[in-house]
Parts: sequence; structure tokens; C-alpha cells
Amino acid sequence: MKFNMIIRTAKAAVLSLAIGLGTTACYRDYTAAYVFSVSNSNGQVNAFGVDYQTGILIQINGSPFSSNLTNPSTAIAAPNGKTLYVIGGSQNANVSVMSIGTDGKLYAQATPNITGTYPTAAAIDSTGSYLYVAYTYQSGYSPVSPGPGGVTIFPIHSDGTLGTPSNMNVGNNPVAIVASPPTCTATPVLPSTVSKITSPNCIILSSSATSNNGYTNSFVYVVDAEVTAAAPTILGFAENLSDGSLTPLSGTNMTTFQGTSAGVSPSAAAVDPTGKYLYVTDKQQNEVFGYQIAGATTGNLTPLVSSPFATGGFPVAITIDPRGKYVYVANYNTSTVSSYSLNLSNGSLGASAGSGFTTTTGPTCVTIEPALGIYLYTSDYLNASISGGQLSPDTGQLTAISNSFFPTSSQPVCVVSVANGPHSIQLTIP
Repeated sequence: MKFNMIIRTAKAAVLSLAIGLGTTACYRDYTAAYVFSVSNSNGQVNAFGVDYQTGILIQINGSPFSSNLTNPSTAIAAPNGKTLYVIGGSQNANVSVMSIGTDGKLYAQATPNITGTYPTAAAIDSTGSYLYVAYTYQSGYSPVSPGPGGVTIFPIHSDGTLGTPSNMNVGNNPVAIVASPPTCTATPVLPSTVSKITSPNCIILSSSATSNNGYTNSFVYVVDAEVTAAAPTILGFAENLSDGSLTPLSGTNMTTFQGTSAGVSPSAAAVDPTGKYLYVTDKQQNEVFGYQIAGATTGNLTPLVSSPFATGGFPVAITIDPRGKYVYVANYNTSTVSSYSLNLSNGSLGASAGSGFTTTTGPTCVTIEPALGIYLYTSDYLNASISGGQLSPDTGQLTAISNSFFPTSSQPVCVVSVANGPHSIQLTIP
């Protein structure tokens, strides 16, 4: 099936080979990927197919689908593209587990509780084994009686369902959480036949994998905006790949909940596919802060000398293309997407051609479909729509997709994309 199996790398030569392999397989209904838009007002999820030639969104039959939540705050998809996790908002502290059918339809499975209230963000480690949900208030606290927040850690079963959660307390206002790709224990290669792909950075060529499936040094970062006298900070943790538990890095103090400075009002975060760099948006200063990750040693963060980088007004979302070449930031107040080239040698961001891509009003979330890696979409909260742009793999420039904008349910708070087909695989090799 065409685009069912696309192996993508950060190296141009291998990437070209991967796309070439993808286009010679058979193709299902000319749908390269699926895009899901989550409504904050009623919990509905609009589902669309992505036309592989144009990027136009075609609503899936039966859409919108109910998440069984009243006011979701965000959503995230499993790395294998088979499950969508819709995260509740405010006191609706649940995760709606929704299976993604081969036709793009959604099937609600369960709504397990998180271990706190007012969830804000979610991340899945690159092994697809654990879901991390950041929330604002631990038990006994609320907006009228503010207090510390935390992270709920869910094991993810092979069928996408969630196991019994554990909890970790963090600072006073966790607003974003990201997981870095793990470091491989052996040099990755691209063989003619791959028996097992365990993560974006590791290939296991035999069934005799270690308990950690061949990798080590996987990190999770929580961006804590802080509402007390303490300054916003990034808390770093080493992930235990056996049980998902998090251990503070040497640069993170869990007594004072302080780590690496994160500007004035951080809002979103992203890690590049190689796991070398972390980027955090600041919605008050209209900037992106960049950090180098000591991935081979401690996982601690070092601010980039070239950081920060200017954005549009009120940046609230950030994503990096699957090749690791370009960074895109959604700016809520100016209804634009800022685009940057990413220098992998030092992490610096440079303005891409045509960097002032315009959306409809109030973009809240941004995604790039992982099948082809050339179509970008934003959820536009104030216009009940999705904006679409096609990015140039050579320059990163965004060009509006025909027929954009695409209507959704009211107040779309987030947009997520997955590749079409259960065997679709995105692989990034540094």
C-alpha cells in the first residue's frame, strides 16, 4: 500500500531513498495521513483524510466523533498511529483513549483518570511505552486555593490502552512536557530488511533485544511556568525505560523545583528528532529559547549562545518537521506561523523564506503529517477551522493549501496527525 511504509531519516540521501520506496508501494484511497482536530467547547473530534497530492483535508464519514470529555485541553497520538489520546481540561481530569481505524474513524475505548486536575500538556516517549500528562493541581488544590502540580505516568499497553498510572509531583505551573529520543547503544544502520524498529533512533536486527530494547539515556522535560516568586524553569528527568519512572537530572533541584531558566511566560516545547536540542516558546516576550541537550552524558540543558529567536505575537505552539530541518511556531495573536531553518551543528534558528505564513484567527496548535512530512496544519480556535500549508523540503517555506481553511467544531484547541496505515513508520537517524 502506497505510503504504508515510509522510512524517513535526517540524512538527505536516506530520506530520498525512503520517499522513493514509499511511492512504489500500493496506495489506499490517495490518503497519505489523517488529521484530528479536538474541540474545547464540546469534546468533539473532527477527523480528516489528507490528500497526498494536494494536502486538502477531506472529512471522514461519521465525523465529528465524541471523545466523551466536556472540555479537552490537548491531544496526542501514539507513535504507531493507532491510538489518539485526548486530554481533558479543567476539572475534567481524564484521558479519552480513542482507537484510530484504518479508515480514519475514531472509536472511544475508555476514559481513565489522571492523578490531578487541570491537565495542560502530554508527551509519549519515543518507544511508545509511556504517556506523561502534566497537570496544574495536586489533590487538595484548585484555582481558588493554588498549589503544586504534577505529572501522571501511564503505561501504554500493546493495544494502546492505558495501565494503572503513577504520579510525580513537580512545580507550581507545569505548562508543557516533552520526551527526547533515546540514545542508541549501537550505531543505527538502514538494512534492506528490518526485523524490528523500536524507536526513531534505534533499529534492532534480531529478536534478542535487551530489556530496554537497545537504548539508553531517554529524557523527559517539564516546563514549569511558575506563578510564585520563583522564575519559570525547565525541570529535566531521566526516564526509566522499564517502568516509565522519572529521576531528576543533576541540573534539576526538586526541593526548590528549579532547573534551567525558561524566559518569562513559557507556553510550549519541542525536541528535535536527533535529541540534541530543546526549544521553548515564550508567549509574553514573543521569543523561542533554544537549549543543547547533553544527551550522551547527563541530559542537562545549556542555553544556546544564539538564543532567543524572535517570533510573531503570542507564540503558543511549536513543532519540528520530521527531517529535523525546520521549526514552526504558531502565533495566536498575529494569526501566523513563523518558520525557521534549524542548524544541526549548533542548534541556531534562521528565518526561512516566506516565514510569515498566515492562518485564520487564533492558531492554538500545529502539526506536520508524518507520512510525507510536507503538509502543516494549525487548529484555529477563534475561527473554528484548520489552516493548511505545504512546506518546501528545500527551503522550509510554507505555501497555502488549496481550499484552506477547513471547518471544524467550535473552539478547536489542538490538531494532531498520523500516517495512513498500520505499518506506517517514521524513522529519524541522526
